[in-house]
Amino acid sequence: MIKVENLTKAFGPKVAVNRVSFAVERGEVLGFLGPNGAGKSTSMRMITGFIPPTEGRITVGGHDMLENPIPAKAMIGYLPENAPAYSDMTVHGFLNFTAELRGLNGDARRKAVNRAVEMCFLETVIHQSVDTLSKGYRHRTCFAQSIIHDPDILILDEPTDGLDPNQKHEVRTLIRRMGEKKAIIFSTHILEEVEAVCSRAIIIDRGQIVANGTPAQLKNKSDVAGAVLVRVQGVGAAELKERFAQAGTGRKVLIVKDEANGVTARVYPKNGAVDGELARGVAEVAAAQKWRIEELHTEEGRLDEVFRNITLPETSAAKEERP
Repeated sequence: MIKVENLTKAFGPKVAVNRVSFAVERGEVLGFLGPNGAGKSTSMRMITGFIPPTEGRITVGGHDMLENPIPAKAMIGYLPENAPAYSDMTVHGFLNFTAELRGLNGDARRKAVNRAVEMCFLETVIHQSVDTLSKGYRHRTCFAQSIIHDPDILILDEPTDGLDPNQKHEVRTLIRRMGEKKAIIFSTHILEEVEAVCSRAIIIDRGQIVANGTPAQLKNKSDVAGAVLVRVQGVGAAELKERFAQAGTGRKVLIVKDEANGVTARVYPKNGAVDGELARGVAEVAAAQKWRIEELHTEEGRLDEVFRNITLPETSAAKEERP
């Protein structure tokens, strides 16, 4: 549905997007992640045809965005950042206007507006002017205009920005449901949204793609993925590390907490370790030493850690000491 090849955008000497390539199929929800200034919004503006690329090619539904923009843009619903809208219009008037721009007339337009209002929970503000809306309802209204024509492709820039927790849940549920039949790209700074909604995620930094995979694949890049966290009583930190080293349990042991009432340690897996093998090994060492186990579990990778490691590289020493 979307194919981006070597997409590049330069503003004078500054290269905001540098040879970015990826594809999105129908039924995919692609999360677009990156720190501020990484090139997310610029990429989205080029994909939607809002600004032209300096180099590269964008194909939407088989249509070249530069050579054949009208049918390409007709397939897209776009929610830009900051949710722009005509503040002097009512919600109903604004949605009716955007439906008309999309070529909907008569009964089809009325049904489209009603459907968008219902999907975005705008019934209570339908007759208010846009300038009287809260930030959350204003954002919902602009989300509604992006889906007014039931597009096959959605490009959403920070779709939950300014929403309260309940509204965020509603929008995430809507995106997840629509993503079963559409191709969706949305940018976000909220990493929990990636795990809740996305089938795949791209991390972009300094205008380049630095990671691309499912949330599970990205989490597996975390230092703690597959590590075992164990809390025991009846042993000191130094002896605990020594016993695990003697038993050859794990790649390394890091003491997380050393308190009078117990020691908490993280045991890192060796390369090629079988799932569950490390936890069994840790439990066996503790049992043999007659330590009292208060907690033992295998950790999942942390998406926030992966994001930081990729976009803010640290020294290897700092990574070794991170708890």
